[in-house]
Amino acid sequence: MGSIYSKILVVVLLFIGEALSIYAEMVGARSNQIASQPFLQIFLKMFLLITFAGGFLIAGYMLGLNAFKNIWIVSAASITSILIVEPILSWLFFQQIPTTGALIGFVLGVIGLFLSVFF
Repeated sequence: MGSIYSKILVVVLLFIGEALSIYAEMVGARSNQIASQPFLQIFLKMFLLITFAGGFLIAGYMLGLNAFKNIWIVSAASITSILIVEPILSWLFFQQIPTTGALIGFVLGVIGLFLSVFF
């Protein structure tokens, strides 16, 4: 497999893994909040989903280190996928906009990510 395809695969694996993990966390929180099912039933379903997501993340990190030859690039890709997915899922599940402090923290996180990648 070509180098560019390996790198794309790594980013896709990390993105899917992080998205599934965050999805499981939010579905669990939302389901528990509305108490449509017993806690243990919700927990076990989300535990299985997050375990599956962990497989994507482990594969992404393993292949990422081989493809990029630098763990920091892989870590930055993982954090970037969280920065993209989490606000979207937060809004979709809870229809809440961030408070001023949360928005400032998010913006500073994005700035920090760019500084770590480009400097």
